[in-house]
Amino acid sequence: MAKKKYNHNLPTQAEVNKFEMLEKLLASIYEEMKEFSKKKPDEPLNKFKVKNINRVLAQIKDILKNEPTNEFLDLLDEDSLPSNSDCILIIGQFKSSMSQFRKEYYIWTGIEYLWETKE
Repeated sequence: MAKKKYNHNLPTQAEVNKFEMLEKLLASIYEEMKEFSKKKPDEPLNKFKVKNINRVLAQIKDILKNEPTNEFLDLLDEDSLPSNSDCILIIGQFKSSMSQFRKEYYIWTGIEYLWETKE
């Protein structure tokens, strides 16, 4: 097993499992929104899309709550309905934060990569 860093913010195994699921969902959302943004960058999202995207983003934000990038992560505004290009910007910030989280806690042991967790 990997040698643990002295870090009080290590994720739990449950958080890692959820992170991996959400990472795939966010990648899918990003690809879909990127296509919309190419065709109509200034078109506003509808409430249904904003609500569903925010459902994923809120759970990611919760997992990243102890990370320094968290303060820069905002959910989509359901009242002002952001444009497709605004959505891509927000999702890109979440993707970068998730990448940083993976770099921090998914470590090479010399034999394999393992998640460093509290357990």
